[in-house]
Amino acid sequence: MAAALAPWALRQAERLLVLPPDPAAAAPYRQLPAHDLLHAVACHATSCDADCAGSLPPPPGLVRELLCRPWRDEALELLRSQADALRRRLVGDTVTYVVNRNLNVSNHCVQHCSFCAFRRDPGEAGAYWLELEELQERARQAARAGATELCLQGGLNPAAHLDGSHLAFAERLLRALHEAAPGVHLHAFSPQELVFFAERDGVSLDVVLERLRAAGLGSVPGTAAEVLSERVRRVLCPEKLTAREWVAAVLQIHRFGLPSTSTLMAGHIETPADLAAHLLTLVALQGAARERSLPGFSEFVLLPFVGQAAPAPLRSRVGRDQPDLQAMLCLTAQARLVLGGWIPAHQPSWVKLTLAGATEALRWGCNDLGGTLMEEHITTMAGARGGTAQTPAALAAAAGGLGRPVRQRTTLYALLP
Repeated sequence: MAAALAPWALRQAERLLVLPPDPAAAAPYRQLPAHDLLHAVACHATSCDADCAGSLPPPPGLVRELLCRPWRDEALELLRSQADALRRRLVGDTVTYVVNRNLNVSNHCVQHCSFCAFRRDPGEAGAYWLELEELQERARQAARAGATELCLQGGLNPAAHLDGSHLAFAERLLRALHEAAPGVHLHAFSPQELVFFAERDGVSLDVVLERLRAAGLGSVPGTAAEVLSERVRRVLCPEKLTAREWVAAVLQIHRFGLPSTSTLMAGHIETPADLAAHLLTLVALQGAARERSLPGFSEFVLLPFVGQAAPAPLRSRVGRDQPDLQAMLCLTAQARLVLGGWIPAHQPSWVKLTLAGATEALRWGCNDLGGTLMEEHITTMAGARGGTAQTPAALAAAAGGLGRPVRQRTTLYALLP
């Protein structure tokens, strides 16, 4: 996979990738009372201005201690209130959402991730591949329903090529969707998918990004990140990009002026040290983008692991079919504090947590309820209980129930009337 990536990006990725901090790094912070520990983290979170110019991320040991410490009772409420206060300071009280449609084009995939209940081999029960005409009709339906975004992701389909070119197939797909839904923002293709196109066609990632941007690509989902720790990735997704390669791909995506989201899949086999490495790597990437006045990450999305239909070995190891809501709310607050002003917009997953759980996350540092989706297959096939669609009215009512104002937004967080 590294052959498709630019040498400069791989070199920079090696510098930016934060390794899981060892226990000794956290030792200076272990005796701090909860209030003082949170104050120490908040000093870094609030020092980051709009451009994060000159701001330093919290030390890895401090973040490890924040994530390691058992937060209960009064300390847990203090954590929640600190994250909520930081959210209010950074983005205010308004809750946002986007009217979008999710298009999971196909679940045919050459990889075998240990957490994935979505992938299928061609001809296997449950396998599907939507025709171009069907995708266009769904795009037209979304536009008529007021959608401002189409989100495209799917498996790494070895048969999805046009005259032998996977990149040409992706170009044709983007252009066909623009034709069906003019003016709708195309948020498409994870870093893993983009590198897959490059590898299969024998071209560089830069060529892929240049051609897809010309075909209408507006921004990139920051998925396939899972957890940016090699210890974890060797179990979850050994065939995917390494953590360093994912970071390099994102550097190139941002260099082309394409914003991306950032994600974290949690609640499985990761440790607090792995989570610290992941969050601090996102901070480092955002800092690198801001230094060059590049768009960088538009948001952070916590993606709790859903294991009900996951492959048996990982499901057995995790021992949980649905997310632990309290643990995910705690991590939501911790992520808000660590990411601070580097990534101001935070979004829970109502598909994974249910709308009630996602609404509660608005009290733990989140300011956005995500999209209407209209359909969703990847998480639903894993056994998620949140459903596959929400209406704008339902999202507005959820925020209104907390006494918070609500506004529709674009993919890149411009507020709509």
